[in-house]
Amino acid sequence: MFGYRVPAPDEAMLISGGRRGLGGAPFRVVTGHGKFVLPVFRKTRFLTLSMCESEVTETCVTRQGIALHVRAVIAFKVGNDHESIINAGQRFLSDQDQMSVLTGRIFAGHLRAIIGSMTVEEIVTERQKLAAEVLDTSKTEMAKIGLIVDSLQIQSIDDGDTGYIDAMSAPHKAAIQRQAQIAQAQATQASVEAQQVAARNQAEYARQTAVVKAEYSAEVERAEAKAAQAGPLAKAHAQQEVLAAQTELAQRAAQLRQQELMAEIVKPAEAEAERIRVLALAEAERMKIQAEAAASHDRVALDRMLIDQLPLIVKEAAGGLAGANVNVLNGADGLGEIAAGLVGQGLTILDSVRQNLSGSDQRPQKPEQADGRLGLPGRSAPDKGTDKKDGPVVID
Repeated sequence: MFGYRVPAPDEAMLISGGRRGLGGAPFRVVTGHGKFVLPVFRKTRFLTLSMCESEVTETCVTRQGIALHVRAVIAFKVGNDHESIINAGQRFLSDQDQMSVLTGRIFAGHLRAIIGSMTVEEIVTERQKLAAEVLDTSKTEMAKIGLIVDSLQIQSIDDGDTGYIDAMSAPHKAAIQRQAQIAQAQATQASVEAQQVAARNQAEYARQTAVVKAEYSAEVERAEAKAAQAGPLAKAHAQQEVLAAQTELAQRAAQLRQQELMAEIVKPAEAEAERIRVLALAEAERMKIQAEAAASHDRVALDRMLIDQLPLIVKEAAGGLAGANVNVLNGADGLGEIAAGLVGQGLTILDSVRQNLSGSDQRPQKPEQADGRLGLPGRSAPDKGTDKKDGPVVID
């Protein structure tokens, strides 16, 4: 619309001409809204309210007489109130760039004054304190020209070739280096200890692995040895069982043979011996009767009769051996011994009869007192197995 002007949000519109502004100012201040301005008769100008920056690089001398090169940055702007806008407009409206130049110069002066009252140690270690003091001392002057400072930052402090700051920091550097070396040594020691622990763990693991492998190998060897011995052991057990069975079979065969020998030799021999004993008893009884008869008859005839009966007696005695098993252990001498024994038995019988005839008044002997083998009194038969040196004759 013709003649209507509106300032930007970060600007203040200054209208000159016509009536004066607040406090007798030569212009009126409009912010945040528009205003109808009569052309030709009124003139409008705009003052920035945005943030501005000023950099200060200044060589300052400390209380100790040491020159320091200080670099600082100031952030400032025109105040939002009408008084600050009027003060800034009257000073900077025609050349607003002068605000940064003037602000830098103002802060440079205050910076030199503040640093001159401090030591290097205070400046280096208390930069925030330095900035706060500079702001406090410059606040009044900045308000007079309509500016306010938002922040002041000390960016760098350098003593040039003096080396004071380096010397001041040397103990701290040494301490820091010492601490760093100690920390490095501790880290190295911890690393070495960790490596040693790891080496011990690896060695222990290797030992355990070797032990387990050895146990496995021993177990495998035992299993292989057991498997290798299984065949021979089984064969040996089988042979042992076969030998035991053969031994048992031999024992049973021996027992069976013994029973066969008992049935074949001993029992028949015992039966034949019993038969001979019975026959001998009968013959003795007959002889007794004949002897009693001979006592009353002719002895010569009786002797003749006994002599005639002698071959028959010997034959009967020999017949008793027919069913017996005779084992001749000494050859021809054994056969001769058997014949001599038979004849001796016959003569013994004859001699007994004669004695009975000569002493008929005497009591005859009982059959129990006769020879144990033939049942007759008189000489006993030769003991088997003791007469000959070459060996016994066994009659079963």
